[in-house]
Amino acid sequence: MSNQNQATTTAPVTTKAIPVGFDQAMINNLPATATATATAPVVPEGYMQNAKGHLIPIDKVKPIDKLRDEVVKDMIAIAVKQRADMRLAKNKLFDAFNEFVALSAQEYDVQMGGKKGNTTLLSYDGKYKVQLAVSENMVFDERLQVAKQLIDECLTDWTKDSNDNIKALINQAFQVDKEGKVSTSRVLALRSLDINDAKWDRAMDAISDAIQVTDTKEYIRFYERDDAGAYHQISLDFSNV
Repeated sequence: MSNQNQATTTAPVTTKAIPVGFDQAMINNLPATATATATAPVVPEGYMQNAKGHLIPIDKVKPIDKLRDEVVKDMIAIAVKQRADMRLAKNKLFDAFNEFVALSAQEYDVQMGGKKGNTTLLSYDGKYKVQLAVSENMVFDERLQVAKQLIDECLTDWTKDSNDNIKALINQAFQVDKEGKVSTSRVLALRSLDINDAKWDRAMDAISDAIQVTDTKEYIRFYERDDAGAYHQISLDFSNV
């Protein structure tokens, strides 16, 4: 019995188009989110894909729509490349800052650990300065409701003697924004009020205990001094360049 040849099929190999201004090495080095933006799904020859995912014959697409598509994708490719370059530059700047702080600390036989924030470096002539700051994102846990209850009891106790402006200030502090969040700054400002009351003190303790730091974020800013001696931030915001 002779062997019959079995037909085999090979799945077609598809390649993704590389946007203008990119090469394959640059695509490989981009973060996944950037790559997803910079590369488009393969569309059969002679077709364009519309926003609904439908394939439209190119000869059925208006010239102005073709031109708009090309202009937008070229601009996006430039923006994605710029984002990748900025991320690389950001990492280098933070590394340079932290490495210098660690090097400076070695003069005192100190090993710096953890995040280094709220630090300023000045050039020798004072013309330039670089600041690194750490910002904490804070939220309140369930103990904030305990504080609010205690404060409400204080207001009830003080009904006859308390100032209406203080009541309004306190009530406003616990108002939520459109996202349903309480302003941490307004609530924490209550602790600066000079009120001598044991129950109020318990409420302030509850507020302090309710604070939870969810994450921290580092910022690095650059400044240049003008002829009048005032420092101006070197903007890295695309809209302000």
